[in-house]
Amino acid sequence: MLVGRVKGHATSTVKHPSLEGQKLLVVQPLKSATVEPILALDPLGAGRGCLVLISSDGKGARELAGDETSPARWTVVGIIDDDKDWTTE
Repeated sequence: MLVGRVKGHATSTVKHPSLEGQKLLVVQPLKSATVEPILALDPLGAGRGCLVLISSDGKGARELAGDETSPARWTVVGIIDDDKDWTTE
């Protein structure tokens, strides 16, 4: 699991059928070796600028998408209300 900040949402005209109707967020991980943003399924309704907890449990993401062949890997599992500076610890 990683803490990240939502940079925005992703829009796609062509996608895997399992992702139809799914909200996809662009999340920038904090305090991680990963510098590239991550695309995550969002069942919770997080918005731009929110701090979120994301999980790389691909099985859980595929269950959320309702398709075992889904390419989904990351899922938003929590929205963080704390205004703590997550980038320094």
